[in-house]
Amino acid sequence: MGSFYSKLPSSKFPSFKFACPSCFLCCTVSEGDGGESHPGEVSSKNVHHVTSMQIWETMLAQASTDGKIVVANFVASWSLPCKEIMPSYCHLADTYSSSLLFLTVDADQLAELSTSWSVNATPTFYFLKEGNQVEKLVGADKVELKKKTAFAADLVTKSRK
Repeated sequence: MGSFYSKLPSSKFPSFKFACPSCFLCCTVSEGDGGESHPGEVSSKNVHHVTSMQIWETMLAQASTDGKIVVANFVASWSLPCKEIMPSYCHLADTYSSSLLFLTVDADQLAELSTSWSVNATPTFYFLKEGNQVEKLVGADKVELKKKTAFAADLVTKSRK
């Protein structure tokens, strides 16, 4: 597997290098033209992988600064429901990137973070405004994820008026 890079929209923060923990999580682009991808995988430059507490805190701070709601997807590389919902999650990230910041957290890799958010099943989606929970969805329900994501984007739009 190659190395991938997740770039924050702001030049204030450095690029974060990480090794792809599992092919289905390849939703960021690599440095360079067009990025690197795995065959048959969905990719979205709007999904950022959280591989450390430092990145988590930086992303939450960036979202607050930008007035965005964070959609944090806690996944497990071995979970079929996580793999099945990832294309929908990436599509939502492409659709709502102006108002929401989409993150993916490997619950096994960052067990401390997952435990602190009471993640007991994967996928678990948290919607966070200024670090506080606005919504939560447990399971790979594509229809409900779409509804909650649209609701979160609407909250951001209303707060900007």
